[in-house]
This record gives sequence, structure tokens and C-alpha cells, in this order.
Amino acid sequence: MKELRAKSKELRAKSQKPRAGNQEPGAKSLSCFLVFTFLFLFFSAWLLALSSTLFAGVAGDEVARIQKAYENIKDIKGNFVQKSYIKDLKRTDTYNGQFFIKPPKMKWEFKGEKPQTVYITGEDILINQKKEKQVFKTKFDRSTYGQSPIALLGGFGDINKEFYVSMKKGRLILKPRTPMGIIVQIELTLSDGVFPIEALSILDTASNKIDITLKDVIINTGLGDRIFAFTPPEDATVIQR
Repeated sequence: MKELRAKSKELRAKSQKPRAGNQEPGAKSLSCFLVFTFLFLFFSAWLLALSSTLFAGVAGDEVARIQKAYENIKDIKGNFVQKSYIKDLKRTDTYNGQFFIKPPKMKWEFKGEKPQTVYITGEDILINQKKEKQVFKTKFDRSTYGQSPIALLGGFGDINKEFYVSMKKGRLILKPRTPMGIIVQIELTLSDGVFPIEALSILDTASNKIDITLKDVIINTGLGDRIFAFTPPEDATVIQR
């Protein structure tokens, strides 16, 4: 009898032992979940790498197009609208006017209630405020772009050397490789016209933003040097910075 009972227990134990390949329901679900998660992460990483490569390719093509256009540009003129958002004051100021560029010389005429003209000689920036009868003068270099960000249009001839480049929502995002005054980022809206840039936005270290839209742009009209000549009026106070 003892032998029969022992044999019976042995048979019951064998019948209850899971067979190879037949996992418990919980273990099977966990295994499927792990496989699915692995595949999801793998394909997500692959798609991210692919999209990054594609965007980098598109950005590279657009940079090449801009620089190719700049190679053939001798001078530029047109109109502009500038909107300056001042974060601390929660205020947006709007300006408009005309611009003239013949690298390295530039001239920007701001119209309206407080007209002023910005001259860039290549070495200096001169800001002539007619109503106030004063002229601000400072050296022109990378650190002073924040004072006249529209001057950036004269310096997009070697983008890859000056900026880290990416693409976002159809815009080129440029981040300076080396400090450029208070400028943190520049966004370029591209154009299919004779001039490759339609608009630019500049973000600074204080989260202020300047949006500049270009209109009626014409290139290579033979601008004379006289347009860029400026001598402070005798009754104006010159403030050296």
C-alpha cells in the first residue's frame, strides 16, 4: 500500500509540473511586453536618427543655397518691418523703414515718431537720432550685433563657420559657435526670391525677441558709396560708447 501511495504522489507531481514551452499566463504576458517594448524603443531610436539625418541634410542644402546666393550679391536694398518684444515690459514696439547693404557698409533708416538712421562702416556703428540731436558711436564687431541685429544680414556668407545649424518647422535655427554679444539664437525664414532670406528672428539672453521681415528686396543695383557716407551734424552731440 505504501508503495502505491508513493507512486500516486509521484504521478500527481509530474502532471502538475509545467511542460517546456508552456509558460504560465503571467510569464507569457510579461515576455510579450518585454519584446514589444524592445521593438518599440529600437524603431523609435531608428526613426529619430533617420529624421535627424534628413533634417540635417535639408538644413545643409538650405545653408548651401544661402551662401551660393551671397556669392553673387554685390549690394542689397529694400524695405523692412521690425517688431521688438521686450519681455520685462511686456511690450512690443513696431518700426519700419528702408535698408541698404554693400558689404561691409550698411545703412538702415527707421521711420516713424522717433526716426533714426543706423550707419555701419565696417569698423564703426553710428546711430543718428535726429529729433534728439545726438549720435551714438561704437566699434562694430561680434559683441555689438545686439545693438543693431539687422546688421546680421550682411554676415551670412559663411554660416557653418559662425553657427551651429539645425532645422525647425521649416526655419533655419542658428546658434553662435562663439559669443555674439547678447544674441542666443537666430531663426531664418527662407525665400525662393532673388534674396534667400524673407525674415529673421533674434532671441537674446534676456528672452527679448526681435522679428524683422524684409519686403521689396532688390539686389545688384549698383549702390554708390555716397549712400553710406555720414558726417554728424554740427548741432548734434556725439556719444562715444
